[in-house]
Amino acid sequence: MTTSPSAHHPTGADPTPEPPADTPEPTRSARAHSFNAAAAQYAANRPSYPPALFDAIEDLTGRPLTGTRVADIGAGTGIATALLHARGADVVAVEPGDGMAAQFRRTLPDIPVIRGTGDDLPLADASVDLVTYAQAWHWTDPARAVPEALRVLRPGGALALWWNTDALDVPWMAEAAARIARHFDIDVSAEKRNVDARAADPTGLLDFTRRTVRWSRRVPVDTHLANIGSHSVFLVHGADHTASFLAEEREHLLRAFPDGFVEEVYEVVLLLARPPA
Repeated sequence: MTTSPSAHHPTGADPTPEPPADTPEPTRSARAHSFNAAAAQYAANRPSYPPALFDAIEDLTGRPLTGTRVADIGAGTGIATALLHARGADVVAVEPGDGMAAQFRRTLPDIPVIRGTGDDLPLADASVDLVTYAQAWHWTDPARAVPEALRVLRPGGALALWWNTDALDVPWMAEAAARIARHFDIDVSAEKRNVDARAADPTGLLDFTRRTVRWSRRVPVDTHLANIGSHSVFLVHGADHTASFLAEEREHLLRAFPDGFVEEVYEVVLLLARPPA
């Protein structure tokens, strides 16, 4: 499911109004479950992942994805699952949310999806070669999810975690991220940008290798707005609060990009580890 609330928008805009001072802070659980009501929007507008990401996974694991048994955890609507399948992997998806799993089945009817979470995987011991989390590891409890991943991995297997993160060296994206932070009182871009091996595994059981892959996509303004609106920080703050921000953001975008298209630039952060010997 993904999540990664990313932030993106253009330059030269007036500051976005602050939210009301008494707005309660949404819980982590509320944010994690918010995607189920927006699964179709998520599937239609979220960014994909570049081929170079899967090249990096093959390089780090030392084996092709073709024929590899993969468990894609927190699979959401199946964006990463479909790409793994297209590379020849034998994929099973695990997804906890009703709405996301239903959208997954509509999109990928031939790929099995099992209801469950990374903290308690519904998979047999030593049953897969690769465990993947695309935009999903941050919703787990690593103290539980790391042992579960190790339990289901076969000898020589690997755990791969990745996130699309905003390229904040692109000025309009950095300014947009600041506007979102002001409006929602949370730095949603930093939530993924600051992920490192220690944050991913506070237990220190795993030795992660980090790779980054830069890529971009050019999309219509409305696709971009629907993309950012599908992130949990937008979904849990109420329709009016979110709509007011997105309406102002649309004006900013069209002033900065009068042709009606934006180029979203991402850096995929990949962390990959093998089980300890």
